[in-house]
Order: sequence, then structure tokens, then C-alpha cells
Amino acid sequence: MSSYTINANRVNRRIEQLSRIGKISETGVCRLALSPEDREAVDLVRAWMEEAGMTARVDAFGNLIGRLKGRDPDAPALMLGSHIDTQPYAGRFDGIVGVIGALETVQTIAEKGWVPDVPVEVVSFCDEEGCRFNKGLFGVRGMLGKLEDGELERTDKNGVTRRQALIEFGGDPERFAEDTLPPGRVSAFLELHIEQGPVLESLGAPVGLVTGISGPLWWTVDLYGFAGHAGSVPMTMRRDALVGASKVVVGLQELAIGEAGAPTVGTVGSLRVFPDSRNIIPEHVQFTVDLRDIDLERRNRLEKRLRALLETVSREHGLRYEIREDTNSEPRYCAAPIMDAIRKSAREMGPGEVPELMSGPFHDSLAMSSYCDYGMIFVRCREGISHNPKEYASPEDIAEGTELLYRTALRLCGLSGKTEG
Repeated sequence: MSSYTINANRVNRRIEQLSRIGKISETGVCRLALSPEDREAVDLVRAWMEEAGMTARVDAFGNLIGRLKGRDPDAPALMLGSHIDTQPYAGRFDGIVGVIGALETVQTIAEKGWVPDVPVEVVSFCDEEGCRFNKGLFGVRGMLGKLEDGELERTDKNGVTRRQALIEFGGDPERFAEDTLPPGRVSAFLELHIEQGPVLESLGAPVGLVTGISGPLWWTVDLYGFAGHAGSVPMTMRRDALVGASKVVVGLQELAIGEAGAPTVGTVGSLRVFPDSRNIIPEHVQFTVDLRDIDLERRNRLEKRLRALLETVSREHGLRYEIREDTNSEPRYCAAPIMDAIRKSAREMGPGEVPELMSGPFHDSLAMSSYCDYGMIFVRCREGISHNPKEYASPEDIAEGTELLYRTALRLCGLSGKTEG
């Protein structure tokens, strides 16, 4: 498209403004959940929401929610959004595109003087990434009443608990119950997001329709051996936790690539060694496991084999192990009516069909899928790079995605047909 209904310049200007908060390099961002930088960004987006004609608030879980009234104020709302927290070594677009695109969608509707049939809400969910407290989708799960025991006592690398960080941020664990969504409060959730993969670029397509999200399994694994002097304990008598962990890391790689053509992915992204000295045999190693697949049966088979590998390695090296399951989500497929609305909206924008693809990364949509219908739109990102300062989506592609989000939202909130000025 050469022209848009939405204000493409405003979208990209706001993305650039947000990238300055937590800036760590020319293009890098570190804006961890519930940090002062996160709060600064939330305050900025809240001001934009109010400028767009929404009422806005930060709920007990740290979610920022803006609301545009509908003709029927009590009708189930259409919810749009994503997140603005980042990884510690991140780019400018992951999550942010979805929040700013949703904000632009509502602001465009308001500036035209249109009143949707139902309320439209824009949400920036708290702590989607999960990197600070090793458990993601916090805000959306909180809103849905799905927090687990002990989540507020999880600590970051500096020993700060989530409870402490949440209270300092402005959240309130005492109000969790009153800020939990009752059944039927939201009818549908629609999320715009960069793809974080190379498929759209390989197809030469600026946007894509998401058909479902792979189910992530996250573990934290502790392997315990016995420390000893690196110069005096014979190799055959060692109980080296790091050697055992290394075999599990390699084993996970082999499991994940074992079935040709399968979309399975397995990653160990964090590893800690104790005592962490060059001349002491490692006694304790803690590492994470991230295993994902769109086929739950296959993922379950691989999990069983990984557990067997841990048992075998521990027995061979005289180790003890513990597994903490941090996340276990089933794959979730997008709602057919929303996918159809995206397809129709894409046809309005130009010839040809929009590509359809699965999402390997999880998103706030994964949690919302258990509450209401959901759909997702992907924006092409260069070389599929994400969670890296080199992450990049062009202003033109972001505008294309935002326009598609806007037109789809019109269909879902009772303004179908009002796509021209």
C-alpha cells in the first residue's frame, strides 16, 4: 500500500520515543519488567492513551489498560495489545509494535468520531518476557486468575522479590481479586507482533496471519555433585556437575533435531556454576530448559526422553538432580472468525492472500486463548532476528501491520465497512 488510514508517522515516532527508555546502545534496549525504566515507559504510554481519548489505569498486576467507550458500555470488550517490557539485551520492536499499533488503532477510530458498538481496550501486559523472575506472562495470567503459588516470592539476580518489585512499581497484591477478569468481560483479543523469525522475509511478505502458537515447556534444572581440588581428584572419582549438565545440553540439542522437518526447538539459555572457580570441580550447576513444539504429543515424547537422559547422566556421574517446571502450556490455535476477519481486511489492502504461519515464540495471546477467542498478526523482521539489538522491522512494514490491525479491529467492534476516511 502507498497510503494508510492510520498515522504511520505517529506510530513510528512513538516506537522511537519508547526506544530511548532503557537505551543501552545505538539500537539496543534493556527495560526489564517492574523496573524504573518499565514504569517510565508505562507512564509515557498511559499519557498517549489519554491523548487518544481513552481512560487509562495501571491495575494490581502492573498491567496498563486503556479503554474507549462503546455504544453498549456493558458489552464484552474487544481487547488489543501486547507488552513493552524487554529482554536484558533487546531490540526496539518486540511487544512494542503491538502496543503502539493497538493505541494507533483506537486513536484513529476516536479521531474519526466513530463510536464502536462495544468497548475497545488497549493493554500493555506486565512482564511478558519472564527474564527477570524466570516466569513469563505474569500480568496476563494475573488478570486471568492463573498465578501459581509462590510467584510473588520469586527473586531476580539481585535478590529482589517480585512482590517487592511489583509494590514499588505501583501494583498491589492485596487487590488481585478485584482486578481479575470475570467470565465474559472480554470477547476477543487481537495482538500485533513482529514475527521474530525468517518466514515472512523469505516469502517477501510484510505481514502474516498467525494460525496458532507452539506450546512452551520451561524447566529450571539443578544438578548436584561434589566439589574437590581440580589438581588432586582423579577423573574417574569425580562427581562433576558441569560435565553432567554439558551432556544434558548436548542431549537436548540432539532430541530437538531428531525428527527431520519438525518445528521442535530446544534451548538452554542460562547456566550457573558453583563454586565457579577454575581449580575447583563444579559441585552445583543450575540451568534452564526451553522446549517448544506445535505438536503436543511429540513434545511430551521428547520431555519423557529428556527426563530419562537426566536420570542416566546423573547415575553415571554420581549426581543428584531436581527439576522445577516453570511453564507448561499447550499449543493454542487462533479463532477461525478472527482469522477470517484478518483475511478479509488484508484483501481490502491489496491483491493476493496474506501468508499464514505458526508462532514458535509464545505471546500474551497464548494466555488469553484460554479465556476468549484470539488472533495474531505478524510483521516481518529483518533476518528473523529478535531478542537482540539488531532486531529490526521497517517503518513501512510496521505501518502495514498496524493498518491491518486497524481494519480487522473495525470488523470486530461493529464498525465494519468504515475503512475509508
